Amino acid sequence: MIQFKALLSNLQTEDVSFVIIGGVAATLHGVARVTFDLDVVYDRSSENLERIVRALAPLQPYLRGAPPGLPFKFDSETLRRGLNFTLTTSEGPIDLLGELTGVGSFSEVLASSVTAQLFGAEYRFLNLEALIASKRAAGRPKDFEAIAELETIKQERKV
Repeated sequence: MIQFKALLSNLQTEDVSFVIIGGVAATLHGVARVTFDLDVVYDRSSENLERIVRALAPLQPYLRGAPPGLPFKFDSETLRRGLNFTLTTSEGPIDLLGELTGVGSFSEVLASSVTAQLFGAEYRFLNLEALIASKRAAGRPKDFEAIAELETIKQERKV
């Protein structure tokens, strides 16, 4: 079972620059769906990569879906050489995305974010319009289902 509070707290404690996207962002907007991982877009600066490693290394991150025993070194060099990482941790799954299809780089995602209080702390998450754009760009069946609900929420907010 995912421990959202623990994952978010670790990221915040190390002052990681990130924006919450995906199912958690949809839930923050009022979507009534369950999500089983934390999806974030992260700043790819060298300093932030170091902060991510400090935040997540104690949680034993490993590539989700990789066979057990596959060599994987979770460090800033690995993060620098990659872009998107789907990881399992001792606190649950987390997806680290260097950019977001339909929205863009971290700076574009950050510009399309708003804040919310979660577990007694403030976090940034993707705004409704950008979330819809990202779901549309992803094009998966589950995303199209979420888009319908997000569009309804958007219409209700205009009234």
